[in-house]
Amino acid sequence: MEKINIRNSILALIIIAAAATRFLNLGSFSSWSNFTPIGAMAMFGGAYFSDKLKAYAVPLITLLVSDVVVNYSYFHKLVLFYDGAFWVYLSFILMVFVGTYIKKVSLISVLAASVVTVLIHWLVSDIGAVLMTGSLYPKTFAGYLQALVAAVPFERNLLVSNLVYGLLMFGGFEYAKTKFPALNFSKTTLQHS
Repeated sequence: MEKINIRNSILALIIIAAAATRFLNLGSFSSWSNFTPIGAMAMFGGAYFSDKLKAYAVPLITLLVSDVVVNYSYFHKLVLFYDGAFWVYLSFILMVFVGTYIKKVSLISVLAASVVTVLIHWLVSDIGAVLMTGSLYPKTFAGYLQALVAAVPFERNLLVSNLVYGLLMFGGFEYAKTKFPALNFSKTTLQHS
């Protein structure tokens, strides 16, 4: 049981550390908007937490807290849920779900999950971009297609960040498992014990 607690604590710390990088360029929009760890955080939580509640709760709570900080830095007021937040968080939940299907961590599995999670984020979160109050897009299928096209640069950045953060998070944890045996607890070990 102690191995589980150490492992879960390390997993949570990795997700929190990744989320903290969202604060590096606060207050400025740039061509690298959406280069964030959120997709990798979701996949990582889904892949490594054996407890399904923790797999979803740790990344979601971390995203919520980091969103509050990011939104405060841009809007100078406390914003818990913004227009379209439901769709963003739904896409995030689905990204965690994708992570649960990473049974054996490899470059190919993380690459495939990175692409799938970007597609999910792109298709689901842009529903909110069309439906939100004051949307730039008509509330029609054509408006949804316009939102999808406009989001391509942001989703490109999310894909690059999924790959970079995925390499750091998954690769770092897999390497740490070779050095610290207490981290070698797996989902299959839990199912067989």
